[in-house]
Amino acid sequence: MFLMRVWMDNKDGHAGMEAVLIFPVLLTLLLGVFDAGNAILANQKTIRASQVTADLVTRAREVSQNDVEQAVDAGRLALSPMPMDEYGVDIVSIRFDSNAIPEIVWRETQNMDPVSDILGNLDLLASPGEGIVIVTAKYNFDPVFSSPITGPVAMQEVAFARGRLSAVVCREGVSQC
Repeated sequence: MFLMRVWMDNKDGHAGMEAVLIFPVLLTLLLGVFDAGNAILANQKTIRASQVTADLVTRAREVSQNDVEQAVDAGRLALSPMPMDEYGVDIVSIRFDSNAIPEIVWRETQNMDPVSDILGNLDLLASPGEGIVIVTAKYNFDPVFSSPITGPVAMQEVAFARGRLSAVVCREGVSQC
């Protein structure tokens, strides 16, 4: 009984034991904050990539395949220093007819599936005889530490832009323009 009381009153190992119990919790919080910060950065870079691509595509009346490739490459560079192999883009040039009904003039999709309902919900942007370019950027962010728990996080951002020099941005070789 006396030995038990001496052992219970001994405070030498309490701080070490508390550190052992608290350290995993603090480490988990630190690594979670690191992954959350990188996820926010990746999302901001995905937004920027869609905007850069849309801006570059809408600078001319007509774009060539090379112009589109350069715009996609610029969007990819906007993701730097994130890994770029998980980046996909869907660029769609749309014309609104005299009744403001949208039709696709041309489309370029790379490293992702085309957005299925691209013509839906354009009522607020529809102006008869005008056009719009919609760029959807997709990025799969793979967290460093929480990946076994969350897996990759799919991020998708959409940018809308109107042509600067013409109502509709055309593509070389497309007869609809």
